[in-house]
Formats: sequence, structure tokens, C-alpha cells
Amino acid sequence: MSLANTTIADKSNAERLQIRKERLALLRRNKAFIIGVSILGFWTLCAIFGKFVTPFAIDEQNYEFVSVAPNGTYWFGTDPNGQDVFSRVIVGSRLILVMSFAATIIGTLAGTSIGLITGYFKGWFDIIVMRLLEAISAIPAIIIALLAIAAIDGQSPTLTVFIIAFVFTPNIARTVRAAVLAEAEFEYVAAAKLRTERTPHILFKEILPNVMPPIIVEFTVRLGYAIFAIATLSFLGAGVEYGSPNWGTQISENWAQIFNNQWWPTAFPAIAIASLAVSVNLISDGLLEVFEL
Repeated sequence: MSLANTTIADKSNAERLQIRKERLALLRRNKAFIIGVSILGFWTLCAIFGKFVTPFAIDEQNYEFVSVAPNGTYWFGTDPNGQDVFSRVIVGSRLILVMSFAATIIGTLAGTSIGLITGYFKGWFDIIVMRLLEAISAIPAIIIALLAIAAIDGQSPTLTVFIIAFVFTPNIARTVRAAVLAEAEFEYVAAAKLRTERTPHILFKEILPNVMPPIIVEFTVRLGYAIFAIATLSFLGAGVEYGSPNWGTQISENWAQIFNNQWWPTAFPAIAIASLAVSVNLISDGLLEVFEL
């Protein structure tokens, strides 16, 4: 029996390895995925090295060049405070990327853990936890975030990250749970039980690697939502420190200038948000296309 179980496990591992190789090859040829990764990579480089390459400091004010249109010196023009819009857009990528990735990672870890446990054990525990998560997910994410931020601390990026992660957890948990329910019926799980493997080993060594595709897709989808959520909250003046070069804050501070025919302080941060969100969606579409094959 032990030899048979080992043979089943080895065969399963070999099949998983072959599938991963095939998927990686398909991703390298997927144009949407490549374009998305390229755009996301660009903004990631801006977030890491932006302050070293921008022509002006983000808080530098030149009152001789207030609300100047894009030109050879100020590539994206200046805002009503005489600040260089290009420098603030480039450096502003850091906060939204860090917050978005942090919130999505925390939410994914929490949701994956809950989904693994509920999908594996089932029963009353599964029913109770799922009903609680459904109740939480029924409330719009922005409403929960605004209420929590207003009640506790209106300008805390750390709090905002955990609130968004909390909001993401139920949907991720349901996705993982559905995948675990299907995987738990396969022979390799039964073989692991016959080998008297401990539950953590079965969950994280046997089942988790096989439910990674939906988790990865869910991660990219939630990352796109996180970008919009953080931009929306910062536009409303919540979730980030006042005066930070966040893209949503820049739009909030300058959108009224559009009526004075000064579009550039608002347009360029908005384009940055759109390009980042589109890049994540392209990556998600590419992953979904490959994993569904």
C-alpha cells in the first residue's frame, strides 16, 4: 500500500511539473500578459527609483512658473502651487503600488488560509464561516473603508491597507474554497491521508500547489480593485496623509482647474491610474486565458 501511494504521489508531481512548464511557455507568448507586465514593470521601476531620476523634488515650488502648460522644462506642466507634475506623478507611483500590493497580499493570504480550511473540513464550520463572509462581502468595499477610516484614523495608509485586505478576504476565500472542494476528491489527497500525513501537510503541500492558478488570477483581479479603491479613497481625502504625492490626491487637488483650461495637473495622474489598472487587467486576462486551457 505504501509503495502504491508513493507511485501515485510521484506521478501526480510529475504531471503538475509538466503542466507548469506548458503554462509558462504559453505565458511567454501571450501578448496581453507581456504588455501588462511591461507597463507594471515600468511603474514599479518608477516607484523604486523615481525620486533619483525626476528633474525636480516633489515638494519644490516655483512661483514664477505656476500652472504652466507642458513644455521642454516641465514635461507635464506645473500645478497651481508651482510644483512639477511630472515629478509628482513619477514619485506618486510608490505609495499606490506599495499600498495596493500590501493590501492584496494580506487579503490573499487570509482568504487562501480560510478557503483551504473551510473547503477541506466542510461541515458546520464551513457553513458558519461562509455565511459570515457573505455578510461582509454584501457591503460595498468603499463604504466599509470610508466608515472604518472615518471612525478610527482618517489619514493612515497602514489602516487603509488592512481595511482593503479585510474587504478582499471573503471573495478570495470563496474562490479558494470552491477549488479545494474539487481537489479534495482526487486520489493524491486520499493517498496522503493513507500515508497518515498531518493536516497542515495535506493542505499546504498537497492541495495548495494545485489550487494556485485560481489564487494567482484572483490576486491580479483584486490588485486592480485595490488600485482603484486606494485612488478613490485618496481622491476623497481619506486613507493617505494630506499633501502626499498620491495620484488620487493630485486629481482631487487640481480637478477644478479643468474649468480654467488647465487640464494637465489632473489628466496625467488620471492617465497613470488608468495605465496601471489596465496593465493589471491585461496580466489577469493573460493568466486566466492560460490557466483555463
